[in-house]
Order: sequence, then C-alpha cells, then structure tokens
Amino acid sequence: MSKICQLTGKRPITGNNVSHSNRRTKRRFEPNLQRKRYFIPEINKWVTLKLSTSAMRNINKLGVYEYLKKCQAKGMDIGVELK
Repeated sequence: MSKICQLTGKRPITGNNVSHSNRRTKRRFEPNLQRKRYFIPEINKWVTLKLSTSAMRNINKLGVYEYLKKCQAKGMDIGVELK
C-alpha cells in the first residue's frame, strides 16, 4: 500500500534520528494518512479517498466537491468523474 495522499501528493520523506551523543541514523517521516469516505451530493456518489489530515482540513473548509474540482483543475488524477 503506497503511503501517498491522493489529493495533496504528500509522501514519506527521509531524515535522521539524532541520539543524545549526536549519532545519526536514517529514518522515515510518514505522512498522517487516513482512509475516508465522503458523499458528494452534486453527483450523488460515495467516494473513498486516502487523505492526509491536512487535506481533510481543507475539505472541511471548502467542501468536498469544490476541493475535488480544484484538484482536478490542477491536473491531479483523483479517480472520480466530476461534472
């Protein structure tokens, strides 16, 4: 299962664990992804998306239909046919 947000494109990044003695070992920073189902009344469909929590906050602000239209206008493939 890929750990990439479908709307924002957030993905894991790499960095270092730094110990008390300042030794560095590689680690991964994973995005906070959630699987969420939304109902879109404009097209009368349920949509399941794998989203980062920041994308969920944007959906709460703008509404799911408006945010998906905005993402589609940017050229993102979201897997949903919007009118």
